[in-house]
Order: sequence, then structure tokens, then C-alpha cells
Amino acid sequence: MKITVLDRCTVTTGDVSLSPIEELGEVRFFDTLAQDKLASAIADSGAVICNKANLTADVMDACPNLRYIGLFATGYNNIDLQAASARGITVCNVPGYSTDSVAQHVFALILHFACRADDYAASVGRGDWSCAETFSYLAYPTYELAGKTLGIFGFGTIGRAVCRIAMAFGMRVLAVSHRPVRYDGVEFTDTDTLFARSDYLTFHCPLTEETRGVANARTLALMKPSAVLINTARGGVVEEEALAAALTEGRLRGAGIDVLDTEPMRPGHPYLKTRNCYVTPHVAWAAMEARIRLIDCVAENLRAFLAGRPIHQVNR
Repeated sequence: MKITVLDRCTVTTGDVSLSPIEELGEVRFFDTLAQDKLASAIADSGAVICNKANLTADVMDACPNLRYIGLFATGYNNIDLQAASARGITVCNVPGYSTDSVAQHVFALILHFACRADDYAASVGRGDWSCAETFSYLAYPTYELAGKTLGIFGFGTIGRAVCRIAMAFGMRVLAVSHRPVRYDGVEFTDTDTLFARSDYLTFHCPLTEETRGVANARTLALMKPSAVLINTARGGVVEEEALAAALTEGRLRGAGIDVLDTEPMRPGHPYLKTRNCYVTPHVAWAAMEARIRLIDCVAENLRAFLAGRPIHQVNR
């Protein structure tokens, strides 16, 4: 089968091999392409694998041989599923590959605000320790996580992984779940209570009509001034202007952000001018092991489709 791989640069810089996919057919690779270049890149391929490329009904119509779309991702909002189903195209995603990577990144962001290790390291690099009068100087306040309350909005696979790490640190855990659930040591509550009681609040929900802008001017005003907000889910869960205002006005201690409503970050984004906003470029998912796991799973999905037994299919 002829296979087209789009968005190659979003999953590897050459540090992770794509050979598991190459073994399955005649493969051509592309990095990011403009929308009007997608159909010609896919051309007569029977399968396409992509990350964020927007595969619309028009693209599918221009590629009559296309029978399979595989995703380098769990989310699939960039694929017109209705159009794919109508044309007999199977669409498969990769669930769960980045759970440990994202959970680890959440605590990297939390620990930034708890320990200020990078701020202290930068201070030492500037020569501040060499000029200090004592063996230890307290330029930045630090805090223990033990006894603090972690609020988790969304208690699926990643939310539970974050919960386990929080408990290892001795944190209390509050959670909001869209479905009834019980979990030892976790107190389930409503959204307003979660915002009001959390010392650290982290989001692990999909972006839906119900979750879009759940962190807004009203709910952010419920939070403690000492609280920290973490978002590694989807940018649209947070109203960015409202969060920037809360940080600038000192109504929140800080925010650790890995995702934006529009990516890449636009010049002049409000977070760039905001105090105590620590931003990483949508890399929570991207640990080396997670990307190896992702590529292996993408290849397994395609192998199963070729064998007539699709797995992880998201359309019917």
C-alpha cells in the first residue's frame, strides 16, 4: 500500500525512528503543509497518517484511493469523521500513549512554583551566591506540597495518573468527574468548590462545549490568591485574557501553561506580558518514550487495518 505521512516534524526531529511505519508499505514523508497542498501530497495513497493536518471532505474527495486515516494523536477534531465514514475511510487514533509523560510534566510545572529551582539556578548564574553574606539566601519563597490540596478537573486516565503522583507527595486530592466514579482518597466535588479549595488546580478534560472556558473570570475569582493553575489539556479550557488579568492583578500566585487556544503562540500573546506565567510549547505529551510508544501504536493500528481487523477506530 502507498502510505503518506504528514506532520513528520511534529513527532520526530530524527531522534525517534519511523521505521515501524516504513515497514508497512511504500511511504513518503512530509513535514507541515499548507491546507491547499494536502491533497496533492496524499495523491493516490491508500493510507495517510497525520497529527494536526486538517483532513476535510474536499481533501478526501481529491484522494479517491484513500481508505485509511491514522492519527499521531488521541484527539481527532481535525478529521471530518462524517465525511470519512460516508466515503468508507477508516479513522484510527492512539489513546493513552502519553499518560505518564503528561502527568510528569504537570508536576514539573507544579514544582516550578513550589521549589523555584530554575529561578535559584538563574540567580546563582548571575553571581548572586558569590556575593551573598551567608551560606544560603532566601530570594524566592518555596513551599512543601505535602498537605496542600490538588484539584483535578477531569478524572480520566491522565487525571488518575496525576492523582497517584499527588498522593505520593502527601497532597490532598479533590476532583471533578463528568461521570460517577469512586477512587480511594479522592473527594469528588462540584466545579465551583474545586476552584475555591484548590492550592494547585490542573485540567485533564477534553475540550467540549461544556468545558470551553470553564476557567473564566467568574471561576478564577473563586480561587485563593496563593493558588496556582496548571493547564496541559486544551488551551480553550481557559479564557486566556481572564487568566492573564488575574495573574497581573495578583489574584493568583501563578500559572503553568502548556497549551493555548491558538497554536503556535501569536506575537504579543497576553501570557508573554503576564507576571508569574510559566509557559511551555505544547510538549507535555512529548517525552522520548511517549513518542516511541506513539509511533509503535500508529504502526500497529495500520497493520491491524491491513489485516482487516481495525483497532482504535473512532468512526463507523
